Amino acid sequence: MGHTPISAPDAPQPIGPYAVAALDEESGLLFCSGQTPIDPSTGRLVTGGMTDQARQVFDNLGHVLGAAGATMADVVKVNVYLTSMADFTALNEVYAAVFEAPYPARTTVAVAELPLGARVEIELVARPRG
Repeated sequence: MGHTPISAPDAPQPIGPYAVAALDEESGLLFCSGQTPIDPSTGRLVTGGMTDQARQVFDNLGHVLGAAGATMADVVKVNVYLTSMADFTALNEVYAAVFEAPYPARTTVAVAELPLGARVEIELVARPRG
């Protein structure tokens, strides 16, 4: 039993020794590595506030899901990391535009710091329907 690494050319590429996602062969679950608000065309953080950063993160995750034959509708668990809980409301507004009921399970925590000075990082687990 093992896993299949997923590559997503339209998403930002890993900055370390990891895959953007891995499909577990036994469970059929897709584990997506955390994405930050990097614009894949420039390799830099998007400008703007939490709303812009959260939208970019979900765009990036959408590309990763798509590379594995999945969509946001296949997501079962989301982990959100914020550098400030003051951004919680803005995140929820973007989140509500990305997901529909029944919503996936979610955890949101505050962290001291994220790569490249990002304000948000999101990782998720999905069950592709293919």
